[in-house]
Amino acid sequence: MNELIKHKLHHNLQRIKTSIKWVIFAIISGVVVGIVGTLFYLCMSKVTHMREENPWLIFLLPAGGLFIVGAYHLLHDEKDTGTNLVLSSIHSGDNLPLRMAPLIFISTLITHLFGGSAGREGAALQLGGSIGNEIGKLFHFDEKDKHIMTMCGMSAAFSALFGTPMAAAIFSMEVVSVGIMHYAALVPCVLASLIAHAIAVYFGAEAEIFPLGTIPAFTVSSAVKISALAALCALVSILFCVLLHTSEHLYKKYFKNAYIRILAGGCIVIVLTLLVGSQTYNGSGIEIIAHCMGGSVSPEMFLMKMLFTAATLGAGFKGGEIVPSFCIGGTFGCLFGTLAGFSPALCTAAGMTAVFCGVTNCPITSLLISFELFGYEGMPYFLLTIAFSYMLSGYYGLYHSQKIMYSKFKANYINKKAQ
Repeated sequence: MNELIKHKLHHNLQRIKTSIKWVIFAIISGVVVGIVGTLFYLCMSKVTHMREENPWLIFLLPAGGLFIVGAYHLLHDEKDTGTNLVLSSIHSGDNLPLRMAPLIFISTLITHLFGGSAGREGAALQLGGSIGNEIGKLFHFDEKDKHIMTMCGMSAAFSALFGTPMAAAIFSMEVVSVGIMHYAALVPCVLASLIAHAIAVYFGAEAEIFPLGTIPAFTVSSAVKISALAALCALVSILFCVLLHTSEHLYKKYFKNAYIRILAGGCIVIVLTLLVGSQTYNGSGIEIIAHCMGGSVSPEMFLMKMLFTAATLGAGFKGGEIVPSFCIGGTFGCLFGTLAGFSPALCTAAGMTAVFCGVTNCPITSLLISFELFGYEGMPYFLLTIAFSYMLSGYYGLYHSQKIMYSKFKANYINKKAQ
């Protein structure tokens, strides 16, 4: 009996020690990545302002691209697969080098300064993931604990940069393996996310919040309309994923050399910008979303943002796909709402979260991010939109390293990579 009691006490002490360890290292991760993420946010704001004040900088995009390729070549990281490498490091133990952090930091700033069409959250996942993984290495964590530290860093960076701590805490756990979440990382990711967010707020990083105004009553008619939007947004998300992957394939097929490839990509983005006659589609697309919330949209906007983003990222410029996916979903949702005569602002918000869910396969994160960006009043609309988009978007995704563990249609274990 005494041996049994001692055994239980030993296990309880081990749990307490492990819990204390994760609290300590979540704080460390939150502080370190929060500071770096906040610096990245402030630098991003600065370069975006510089580009808007100096439209001629777009003509330096090819030169900026050459610098990016040169930097990756100099640090022997030519085969860097970005966010895919972060995800594969968690479920298959691939090496995640610390040099990824400064490379993605500088390269994303260059892409935005010279007018590339890309986001910033994809860069944040790489930035935070590589720093979190390095902290795990520094303290000689085993492989599984390093994976948790990687997720910690991802949550912290996403939270600092986008200002959505709830969604950031869950996203890093949900995006790796669809259908399975590593709940051992819950407390560390939550703490790291909240701490990073607090640091970002303290230094003046402002979250993007979009008030919806009056929300229509949730009726059978409005539920049918929002479900139709969700189904269409699932198709839009598939189109965006296919376009991104196809553009990367075509660039590599016709431009074997990485320097020529990114030079050609920069020139293509310049030509597209000149044809449009403005820099509406350069940068992340946050400004477009703000216009859509007011009901202002052109029919071609969602397609143009897809084209600009695919031309930029496919060529090898660095950045993220998440804010562009919000922009694409928002413009398509606003267009749908305008044509259907159904609250363009609500449809913009629903379109944003639906396309985000479709390209990331993360329904819980999508729901949380909708609450943090738009408030809770539109809950039934967001819930319905996200559910349909998740189911109808199939097994497509932004990240080929993402694993779909369980079928979206039956309770079957499938363990396949996203298309």
